[in-house]
Amino acid sequence: MRSLITVIGKDKIGIIYEVTSVLKESNVNVLDITQTLLDGFFTMIMLADLSKLNMDFSELKTKLDNLGSELNVSIRIQQEALFNSMHTI
Repeated sequence: MRSLITVIGKDKIGIIYEVTSVLKESNVNVLDITQTLLDGFFTMIMLADLSKLNMDFSELKTKLDNLGSELNVSIRIQQEALFNSMHTI
């Protein structure tokens, strides 16, 4: 199972480290990543492989939600199949 993870918020040191640390602890492999700064705002999109996830998807989502609150950024995770079906006409 693959998922898309987005992170958006004011730029600060350590955002990538903190997010990828949660993914590593959850046994999630980052397949692709893009990040940029837009007028002081950090934006990142990751494609992640959750096939070896060591917890329920909902637990990972909660961990990322909590991390987003700690870092004061928005972190969203969505399963690729759901994303694709939402964007198919």
